[in-house]
Amino acid sequence: MSHEVFSLDELARHLGRDRREIEKLVTRGRIPGRKVGSTWQFHSSEVTRWLEHEMREYSSAELRNVEITQQSKEICPNLPVSSLLHPETVVVPLEARTKRSVLESLVEAAGCTWQVWSPSEILSAVQQREELLSTAYPGGIAIPHPRNPLPDAHGESIIAFGRTMTGIPFGAPHGGLTDLFFFVLCQDSKSHLQVLARLGRMLQLPEFMAQLRETQDSKSAYDIICETERQIAAVDDQ
Repeated sequence: MSHEVFSLDELARHLGRDRREIEKLVTRGRIPGRKVGSTWQFHSSEVTRWLEHEMREYSSAELRNVEITQQSKEICPNLPVSSLLHPETVVVPLEARTKRSVLESLVEAAGCTWQVWSPSEILSAVQQREELLSTAYPGGIAIPHPRNPLPDAHGESIIAFGRTMTGIPFGAPHGGLTDLFFFVLCQDSKSHLQVLARLGRMLQLPEFMAQLRETQDSKSAYDIICETERQIAAVDDQ
């Protein structure tokens, strides 16, 4: 990000929301920040992690706003997921039965792009992120990723996808099992948030996860993901 620290006005502009609304959330302790004298300050990395968590409960319209306010020059604005996903980074079936083996397989799949320079560093960072808070959502989906960008460990931003044939324990709420995995590896925080927002919108479409679970091969899964995102892009263009 261009800012390490935001003022209250800068944070409101960064989030694309009314300053008064943000100030209320801040004074209620809903947004992480600290007061220095009479001035609020917000660290960009803390804001990113807060927004990442909040987006789990966002509507499609709220996620669209995140896409707009966090739009990165590094990735395609209309197809942020498809532009970072490659046929070779989609693995169906994903032959993994444990959380660690899922993460190892996804890092390996991302490496098929020849853009992963330090797979051990990336795997370690993703595992540390999972130890802090699982990236598994209800409904059998997880979006593992590092806590912070790792620009020295890989080249271009990458997305990998895998589906295990049976659900595995991945830390989902209420002990639910997970079988659909989107691995997100972005060069910067804006790209990361933009991708998460688009994935969130895709996952809210009623047939998307069901279609992914019906597919039996990598190519079909890749096509479903790309076609679903094209549908969202078409609606946005109207």
